[in-house]
Amino acid sequence: MSQNVYDILLERGFIEQTTHEQEIRELLGKEKVTFYIGFDATADSLTAGHFLTIMAMMHMQKAGHRPIALLGGGTTMIGDPSGKSDMRNMMTRETINHNAECFYRQLSRFIDFDNNHAMIENNADWLLDLNYVEFLREIGVHFSVNKMLAADCYKQRMEKGLTFFEFNYMLMQSYDFWKLYKKHNCILELGGNDQWSNIIGGVELIRRKEGKQAYGLTFKLLTTSEGVKMGKTMKGAVWLNPEKTPPYEFYQYWRNIEDVKVEECLGLLTFIPMDEVKRLGALPGAEINKAKEVLAFEITKIVHGEEEAVKVQKAAKALFENSGRSDDIPTTLYEKDELDNGIDLITLLVDTKLCPTRSEGRRLIQQGGVTVNDIKITDFNQKFTSGDLDHNGVLLIKKGKKGYHQIKLTR
Repeated sequence: MSQNVYDILLERGFIEQTTHEQEIRELLGKEKVTFYIGFDATADSLTAGHFLTIMAMMHMQKAGHRPIALLGGGTTMIGDPSGKSDMRNMMTRETINHNAECFYRQLSRFIDFDNNHAMIENNADWLLDLNYVEFLREIGVHFSVNKMLAADCYKQRMEKGLTFFEFNYMLMQSYDFWKLYKKHNCILELGGNDQWSNIIGGVELIRRKEGKQAYGLTFKLLTTSEGVKMGKTMKGAVWLNPEKTPPYEFYQYWRNIEDVKVEECLGLLTFIPMDEVKRLGALPGAEINKAKEVLAFEITKIVHGEEEAVKVQKAAKALFENSGRSDDIPTTLYEKDELDNGIDLITLLVDTKLCPTRSEGRRLIQQGGVTVNDIKITDFNQKFTSGDLDHNGVLLIKKGKKGYHQIKLTR
């Protein structure tokens, strides 16, 4: 008999809180369960933060359970206050619809939506045309304001001020769960641990409206050892879209995570068997770098495909082990005439997106954080020409320990 997916998720480190631990485990072991996870469409790509949730969906689907990916076309128009100190910017309906479509395309790479193996829903379909008075009579009557204010997601916002606009969010997410219960017999909601209060709201609403038991389960949030959400860099979020975060940068992000986080990330973000995860996580001293290479390769393989993972790993090894140059390193091409005239280092840093602004580039150079062809440059006015290209026809700019970009001439 195959292993219960609850035990797999527990062993791999996913599970943080459950509404009914024993009942959920028994359900997942004996029948095909329809569950849902919500994705508010706040950007045009999913992030490394979403990836943990997607991995959980993949484990669940492999075990025979049916995922519903709920796109938040309606809830995104409010914005979830959970984990936020400020109110989110309001987005237009067109932007939200575009983002939801991008999410669906990305999720389809990981989840099998064919033949009803999984479903995609958008809560705009039922939230945007609600009659407010009817909603209050039907749903609002079941929620205690006292209990809501005691929820962590609202408590954190009370100091700066919680708008009534956002206060509705818990009711809307709970309504989603009830809607999916009625429509698809969805009895389980999964989400990040910051969604705990909202998930409990939905479980309670189904109990009150239907007299039936529904269930909730939350996952660990990916954080650094300081407790900061993982998946952020100096340039912003680590995206699953290769145009927003190139595969090389994506690989390097995981290759350079903290030593203490390697075993945790191997368990959560790869399909490597747990015996091997524990062996890799226990490698001593500098040998932990081997485990980081495995981690970076495996995650990149799942997100961008094996061919891309092999390519970026080869590029990384060419740099770190051989101090070489590689066609797989992010590259910017210049016309010969343009480079012959000389381009200053700050312009190169901004053009290659190694630095978001000229002032950031200037600061980095002054702090000694930039080398060009292995020579540290501290003069931000220094210009480079085609005569500075090495024997391979490359100008290799290195930012700190992790950022690489090469300049070449167009053919």
